[in-house]
Amino acid sequence: MKLYSLFLGVFLLFGNFAQAQLNSTAHDQEIESLINKMTIEEKVGQMTQITLDVITKGDDIYSSYEPFELDQDSLNKALIDHHIGSVLNTANNRALTPQKWYSLISQIQETALKDRLEIPVIYGVDMIHGATYTVGATMFPQQIGQAATRNRDLVKRGAEITAYETRASSISWNFSPVLDLGMDPRFPRIWESFGEDPYLISELGVEMIDGYEGENNDLSNPEHVASSLKHFLGYHAATSGKDRTPSYIPTSALREYHLPSFKAAVEAGAHTIMINSGIINGIPVHANKNLLTGLLKEELNFKGLVVTDWADIENLHRRDRVAKDDKEAVMMAINAGIDMSMVPYKYEVFYNSLVELVKEGKVKEERIDDAVRRILRVKFALNLFEHPTTNPKDYPDFGSKDFENAAYETAAESITLLKNEENILPLKKNAKILVTGPNANNMRTLNGAWTYSWQGEKTPEYAQDYNTILEALQQKGKKKNVTYVPGVSYKMDGKYYEQAPDQLEKAVSEAKKADVVILCLGENTYTEKPGDLNDLYLNEHQVELAQKIAETGTPVILVLNEGRPRIISKIEPKMKAVVQTYLPGNFGGDALADILFGEVNPSGKLPYTYPRYPNATIGYIHKPSEEQKKAEGVYNYEADYNPQYRFGDGLSYTTFKYSELKMNTTEIGAGEKLQVSVKVTNTGDRKGKEVVELYTSDLYASKITPDVKRLRRFTKIELEPGASKTVNFTISTDDLKYADQNGESILEAGEFKIMIKDLEESFFVKED
Repeated sequence: MKLYSLFLGVFLLFGNFAQAQLNSTAHDQEIESLINKMTIEEKVGQMTQITLDVITKGDDIYSSYEPFELDQDSLNKALIDHHIGSVLNTANNRALTPQKWYSLISQIQETALKDRLEIPVIYGVDMIHGATYTVGATMFPQQIGQAATRNRDLVKRGAEITAYETRASSISWNFSPVLDLGMDPRFPRIWESFGEDPYLISELGVEMIDGYEGENNDLSNPEHVASSLKHFLGYHAATSGKDRTPSYIPTSALREYHLPSFKAAVEAGAHTIMINSGIINGIPVHANKNLLTGLLKEELNFKGLVVTDWADIENLHRRDRVAKDDKEAVMMAINAGIDMSMVPYKYEVFYNSLVELVKEGKVKEERIDDAVRRILRVKFALNLFEHPTTNPKDYPDFGSKDFENAAYETAAESITLLKNEENILPLKKNAKILVTGPNANNMRTLNGAWTYSWQGEKTPEYAQDYNTILEALQQKGKKKNVTYVPGVSYKMDGKYYEQAPDQLEKAVSEAKKADVVILCLGENTYTEKPGDLNDLYLNEHQVELAQKIAETGTPVILVLNEGRPRIISKIEPKMKAVVQTYLPGNFGGDALADILFGEVNPSGKLPYTYPRYPNATIGYIHKPSEEQKKAEGVYNYEADYNPQYRFGDGLSYTTFKYSELKMNTTEIGAGEKLQVSVKVTNTGDRKGKEVVELYTSDLYASKITPDVKRLRRFTKIELEPGASKTVNFTISTDDLKYADQNGESILEAGEFKIMIKDLEESFFVKED
């Protein structure tokens, strides 16, 4: 068997058009002129990012008085005395109106422009599912729900609207999208990802970047924002399943699973990237020159701005203990390839340390110039020198009905029907319904974290005009037939996991009187370290509520509203239907009600594998040994691959038949393409949308044991009852390569399979 070996990234040295635009800009001469005029102190200032509370009036740098107000003396010290180049976040962890954002950012920019070289500040915020820190903005489903839509157009449209409303807030830099591989259901940020498949993440990540930056990455357009890819690299792969804890990732896995989405995003021209806060193979990523300079800047040829995550340079000393003090930590991170430090509070430590390091020769001035050049490129691309702020009056569509409809449509296509015994759904409008569970009457849980505040706890203050699940059901059904008893409630001023029974026995009593129970279970809001968990099962109080409700004999529809797949195997067999809503945003209640009553036909597909047990969290991308049949003889090894639901699962109120899987050839050589077609027919009695997914399987590989199967293409179609459509896909031999233990990209001759739904065909890659 002959091997076709190619190093991953050979062609990346040339980049695509979008990246070429980033490499060479119309402002190069101005940038170089500015750099030549700058002192070391001014350069280091540009590399420093502080959080907003540092420059407000308050008792200390960690908080602000209310009503919120900037402190001009603090502003002058930071922006003029220390030449600070960037500000992030909101004050007091609270959303602001567009007008308030405009007022404070205008004051910040006016102060910055009083500095000698008149360089504007770049302002950044995590606007991850809409303009999340702006009052009145449109909230979309979180990324995990957007992945469930499998709808590229909806993802792009959501990003376009988010960019528009972010610029309406006078903010030009968005710390999004998350391109991490959401591979571990224990991880507290899986819901911020596009799920567990590298191809799905790559495809939707590019759509989101195109939505934020425009297809040509034209940041001078005042409706576009600079995107920031998060979190380079391998962030979600923590061995413990807990945030910011160590990962052990072989080179083959890093390149095969974690790198593709970032590679695609760099090629798409994304302007900035944020670094993984964790540790890979014993080395903190913020100090890993091989990853930050060797892989990102040299091999991938990324010319944009590399920013740290929150306080991650000081963490090299305080948490990870690879630097003996803060100064050494600064030296390690900047020499590794960091361009801007999200300090975020005590900026003098970073600033003074880096100035001293340059003067001592421990950080070369060329490295500083490279960092500043990257920062200035983004500022010029955003046209901040000409227009340092944008005014909300120039954004009349902010919070418009059209934007809200887009958010509703995305929520409706994200919601995933996982079980529907005896076609209990859709419901009859006159059904007597008990609505119960801690997520039933709760706007906070519909949105998740990063909504009006970091952990989402302030959502009820801002989302009162939208419908909870209960309120939406009352509006869609006959209100007099809809009864609500919480059964279990969250402790809203406590930890996200704290909950207790709340009229549980009354809920059981009311269930006996109902025709059907809508049981709304899941999680309260969390993100990052506060969202770490020790038990993947649903909370014991929720399980008790579900079991007692089921024992009444009344049919139960389980509605899941959760950021990660909490295990339901103890109660799932007793549920007549299971609906996954993920974190659908402000219009999730309305979308769910329309699905439950049949006004919308569900079309969402799982973007991750839903585990059945805590010690069986294997994803769909796995090796043959993880589902092997029982062996003969005394050592009768076997492996049980037993997820509750599989990646790509999702039912409809209609049915689809797949037939006529065809290929244009059964043999292809290196560099050639394979044309694949399949016929899809709506065999039911109502219109529906169907996601068509193409998988491949490499039957044998010589370097590394192959994955059982991999997603290679997908599309979403809509069919009337009885209608058929032939769906065409093209794959190439590049799709069939794998990364070996040295990181080389390998294509091997041999037999492969194409799989679409329950159809499969074999083809061969020829030897050269």
